[in-house]
Amino acid sequence: MSLTPNPFGTDITTDDILDTLGFFDDWEERYKYIIELGKQLPSMPDDKKTEQHLIRGCQSQVWIDSDIIDGKLVLEADSDAHIVKGLLGVVLSAYNDKTPADALAFDIDGYFADIDLIKHLSPTRGNGIRAMVQRIKEIAAGA
Repeated sequence: MSLTPNPFGTDITTDDILDTLGFFDDWEERYKYIIELGKQLPSMPDDKKTEQHLIRGCQSQVWIDSDIIDGKLVLEADSDAHIVKGLLGVVLSAYNDKTPADALAFDIDGYFADIDLIKHLSPTRGNGIRAMVQRIKEIAAGA
């Protein structure tokens, strides 16, 4: 089965997200933008929403599938919550279409600090986003 392509990491980069979030003065506007990002994440086919792809530690249901194509990580992800789909977009912008080495070297904590994200999430959402990152790092390390 092939993966559904998404614009994160290619058309929508971490720099794009940082720049856009910088335009907003308050977190309500930033949340709206993150939700809009999630609308750009294509839905994962239901037959891939399996236990194998499910991320543990997330408040919402989150699935991540991956492949290595031309030496780069190709990630497909989905969630049953709009804000979480947006958070997936934020994370995928850092890892999708990168080599495993580049993915492992990426300073995700610095990126989250630059966008001031974690302290604006509930503890369970913060744990969930860390679980997403951990799964992607495990995928990259195993590639």
